[in-house]
Amino acid sequence: MAQNTMSNMSENKDTSGKVPLISKIAYGMGDVGCNFSWMFVGNFLMIFYTDVFGISMGAVSMLMLASRFWDAINDPIIGSLSDRTKTKWGRYRPWLLIAAPLTAIVLVLTFWAHPTWSNTSKVIYMAVTYCILVFGYTCVNIPYGTLCGAMTQDIDERAKINTSRSVSAMIAVGIINIITVPLIGNLGNGDDKKGYLLVAITYGVIFALCHIFCFANTKEVVEIPKKQRLPIKTELKAIIKNKPYILAFVGQLLFGFTLYGRNANALYYFTYVEGNVKFFSTYSLAIIVPSIIGAACFPILFKWTQNKGRAAAILAFCTGISMIVLYKFSIVTTPILFYIVSGLCQFFFSGFNTAIYAIIPDCVEYGEWKTGIRNDGFQYAIISLGNKIGMALGTSILALSLGVFGYVSNQQQNEMVLGIMKHSFTTIPGIMWVVTGIVLLSYKLNKSTYNEIVEELNNRRDAIN
Repeated sequence: MAQNTMSNMSENKDTSGKVPLISKIAYGMGDVGCNFSWMFVGNFLMIFYTDVFGISMGAVSMLMLASRFWDAINDPIIGSLSDRTKTKWGRYRPWLLIAAPLTAIVLVLTFWAHPTWSNTSKVIYMAVTYCILVFGYTCVNIPYGTLCGAMTQDIDERAKINTSRSVSAMIAVGIINIITVPLIGNLGNGDDKKGYLLVAITYGVIFALCHIFCFANTKEVVEIPKKQRLPIKTELKAIIKNKPYILAFVGQLLFGFTLYGRNANALYYFTYVEGNVKFFSTYSLAIIVPSIIGAACFPILFKWTQNKGRAAAILAFCTGISMIVLYKFSIVTTPILFYIVSGLCQFFFSGFNTAIYAIIPDCVEYGEWKTGIRNDGFQYAIISLGNKIGMALGTSILALSLGVFGYVSNQQQNEMVLGIMKHSFTTIPGIMWVVTGIVLLSYKLNKSTYNEIVEELNNRRDAIN
């Protein structure tokens, strides 16, 4: 009976066909929501903690690092739970409907703080709200990221879905970076504490609505083998045998380290090195068009290389070289060259951002073909954990370095601190992007091999049914 049901479902669902345009747009809107929460947190929470809430760099550094132990526990659990979820809406979509509004509330609480609290109270409140926020975001982002692979098995359609995701993300990031600093000032009327809180409320509403829209306009069509209750140890052994996945994991770890470390440093860089926080908004405005074009160009590069990993490697190399060159320029002394090179950095980075996420769902089919185990959510959870570990290392090392060398909030910084801020915006991430490119050159799952794997998997299922 169960086999007949699965056979009927397979007949009614086209797992390798075209995905409707509205579904691609809706999936992209999910990442708009993600960025109105997580990119806001990544870019603004650290400076909010130090310069508004009055928490020391050392405490912030320890929080960013310690919270990853919490991620190491909850990410695989949420990944496994989403794989085992069974509803009329599918496995992953219901998480968007329920978890997104609840996480939006926690986002608001994270930016609700009173500077007159004792230092101990501040640190405790910071730790509790941040860890709950990370958990809530996990409950949304892992099912959301896994959803792409459940929408189709067509490798080109997946590339288009992830292009929609990346283009939408770049637009969202651009908007966030352009409007957030002015919004904080205008909504707070000079009170940054109030400004951050009102912006968090606004972005929390956007976060929830975008994921509800994604839930309502996407569909899961890819069937999975009858689910076995596998221990986490068995699932980990399965992904260790998946070489493309291991490369994707390392790529995501390096990606998280480089991206979030640089983003967390950006406001410090423009405030203290360039001398005016408002430069952050003009910089963000200048790079938004290159961001969108770069993200949209990924399918062209994929068509040429026929290999998403190789495409990602090329884009990582170009991003790294551009960022190293950026060290020579400044908004104050060489504004035109600064903006041109910054635009190139963002163009190549946006293409890489599309490529690295497009790799992940293809690794699921490879893993199922290699081991017989299909665990989309669990695999995405480990990938997400790698990204978060990278984020933790990047932001905590930055915070620790600034603290050790004498950072003082809202004051003129010493030359060593200014040097750390400048290198953390240019040469250090540039070198890390080159390393990322070297790693991804080993990715060998090309389009023809992937299509052969999908055909063999479908033949296996047909033989069973």
